[in-house]
Amino acid sequence: MPLKVAAVLLALIGAAPPAAAGAPEVIAAEAVRTGPAPGAGVWRFSVTLNHGDTGWEHYADAWEIRLPDGTVLGTRILHHPHVEEMPFSRSLSGVTIPRSAAQVLIYPRDSVHGWGAPYPFDLPR
Repeated sequence: MPLKVAAVLLALIGAAPPAAAGAPEVIAAEAVRTGPAPGAGVWRFSVTLNHGDTGWEHYADAWEIRLPDGTVLGTRILHHPHVEEMPFSRSLSGVTIPRSAAQVLIYPRDSVHGWGAPYPFDLPR
């Protein structure tokens, strides 16, 4: 009898559904140069995230623009869950990027997993 109970428990554990929300993902991005800066340009980014927000306990809470060397150029904080709005896009203005940079990395973050995989973005020339 104990062997049957163990088999049933293992079957139930194996059939458990995966967590509702995994790590956040950047699925699209756009950037427009909005002005010059000494040795740099000022940009406005619009980033689209996808994430299985479940509510305040697990939601996409930020995204960040970084140079390939890890230098943070700008962070967009997301102040609330977007449970009924997936995927969703938000913008960040005033990002100063050195003229020598041809690419940035966009990192999404959520309240459980932290920073997700980078999304390489080639800056328009």
